[in-house]
Amino acid sequence: MSDRPVGVFDSGIGGFSVLNALQAELPNERFVYFADTAHAPYGERGDDYVATRTRAVTRHLVDAHDIKAMVVACNTATAAAIHLLRVDHAALPLVGVEPALKPAVAISRTRRIAVLATRGTLASAKFNALLASLAAQADFSLVPCDGLAAAIEANDAAGIASLCARYAAAAGTFGIAAGEVDTLVLGCTHYPFVAEQLRASTGAEVHYIDTGAPVAQQTRRLLAASQQLAVSATRQEDTADATDTTRDTRTTLLLASGHPSQLDAAASRWLLRSAAPAAVFSAAAMAAA
Repeated sequence: MSDRPVGVFDSGIGGFSVLNALQAELPNERFVYFADTAHAPYGERGDDYVATRTRAVTRHLVDAHDIKAMVVACNTATAAAIHLLRVDHAALPLVGVEPALKPAVAISRTRRIAVLATRGTLASAKFNALLASLAAQADFSLVPCDGLAAAIEANDAAGIASLCARYAAAAGTFGIAAGEVDTLVLGCTHYPFVAEQLRASTGAEVHYIDTGAPVAQQTRRLLAASQQLAVSATRQEDTADATDTTRDTRTTLLLASGHPSQLDAAASRWLLRSAAPAAVFSAAAMAAA
């Protein structure tokens, strides 16, 4: 058993979609969420830059917050640096994220799948190895969504609507008939927050796939295997009434390398009410590496 926190990291607020799933899956765990807002967005930067930042943030969370596990809640950072973190912190349970192509293949009936992701993710060797392993099972339409994560960070409603329409159109014709794209992979942790805007272009019958729940489940498995689950850490539906909104107060610390007000505002928009802490603590927690 361990009351040490779990670290969660993203370049900005996109990882809140993963944090929501983690809080639902592990309601008794404490979390430290680090948004590298001073150096975001990652998706259009080079691998070396992203790897340097990812390693620096992980060192900070290990040294300053004594985290017991690390969730890299960023597709671009996972692709660029998860293998380096496994060397740097061999004893630390690590969970990364990647576009959920395998679940998409399992659920698609037309065998036409669209993947919306950052340019960095789509260009990575890790993603392309995964894509190659599944190429015979489905046709994939890959769409680099330049600017979409930044628009979500800025809460730019007009920009989000325009970009969602543009990138959905670039993905192909959506539907459930033969030859149509029936499954959409949200390949960036920011994108679940604009699913409603994307639905305006894809229609309600298209399957949407993201990685929040599987990442949370894998985090539980790793904590259990290392005997580090918090005391009485069980699924919330097994232990509390669904209307209980007090269980997670003061369990999540929010940190930012940039100005904390952006993170606080995003938390009020995107963190689920039933899982968000009652008080959000933000700080410019780390100088630029």
